[in-house]
Amino acid sequence: MNRAFLKELLATPSVSGWEEAIQEKALSYGKAFAGAQLTDPSGNAISVVNPEAEHKVLLCGHIDEIGFVVTHIDASGRLSLMGAGGVRPRLYLGSPVQIWHEGKMVSGVIATSGDLLKKDKTEVSDLVVDIGANSREEAAQAVSIGDPVCADVQVRELLNDCFTCRALDDRTGAFVVLEAAREAAAKGASIGICAATTVGEETTGRGAYYAAARVRPDCAIAVDVTWASDALGTRPGDTGEVKVGGGPVLCMASSVNKKLNALLRETAADLDIDVQWEIATGRTGTDGDTVNRAGEGIPMALVSIPLRYMHSSVEVGSWRDLQGCIDLLSAFLVRLSEEMEKGFDFCTLKP
Repeated sequence: MNRAFLKELLATPSVSGWEEAIQEKALSYGKAFAGAQLTDPSGNAISVVNPEAEHKVLLCGHIDEIGFVVTHIDASGRLSLMGAGGVRPRLYLGSPVQIWHEGKMVSGVIATSGDLLKKDKTEVSDLVVDIGANSREEAAQAVSIGDPVCADVQVRELLNDCFTCRALDDRTGAFVVLEAAREAAAKGASIGICAATTVGEETTGRGAYYAAARVRPDCAIAVDVTWASDALGTRPGDTGEVKVGGGPVLCMASSVNKKLNALLRETAADLDIDVQWEIATGRTGTDGDTVNRAGEGIPMALVSIPLRYMHSSVEVGSWRDLQGCIDLLSAFLVRLSEEMEKGFDFCTLKP
């Protein structure tokens, strides 16, 4: 596992709708193992192993992150914002932020006051960014309406092989997709593996649809994060017991293909990899929902990474969980290659 590459991805802002810079890095990394690479108008980057293979699997990990967009500069030079994705505004009060203007970073801080802290609920409209400007004219020389804004947080190593940063949702999933494809290629997988770092999941879901509609795979695996039930304020009884450091998470859901899930479970057992389970009776809230409905319908399974404090700038994950996901998926892709050659059937019912 290339930890340095993930840290490089985490250091690269990619607010949903502004993913170009990080996708350049994903494409560069994929060149080392891919037989072909694809891009599309939505901004996806897809590295393909065995591009001439008869059967194909799509791996999706979204590379966009939640953040904000500048909507207004007032007379004093302060910036107003609109949310991009599921931000929780109160968590950003008093926090440093990065504004990205024409490829250059401008530092700022989200202003706070006693009145704001006393409010029962903080709205995005309450957030104001101070970049140190004294007038609208001065601020407009550094930033523009429409510039993306993200939390200014760096990777920090924690105890027990844990780490923290913003955008682990779902930068870690995009990283796992690339690493799993790379390792599966090295292990001799023969199936076509389309490793897609998708865009726009936090806002529109457009990237997963573009990828699935273009690739037209036999099946797909979405890789995303999921709520860890060992975080403060969570309950294992809601969707299942999931712990950071406890291993990859498989999903029992009405939209998840049972045969793919069984193959993932069998692969994990063969490798002696501990897996955890989450339950979803409706939408999974991932790219898997979009892929599942593309074209004539695509069988899908979901592999998730346990995460504490999702949709904040202090998300916490585990290096061990990432390695477990990479090991599971790379071995699964080899196994799926063998099963597809024997005529693997995704259907559970026969006419």
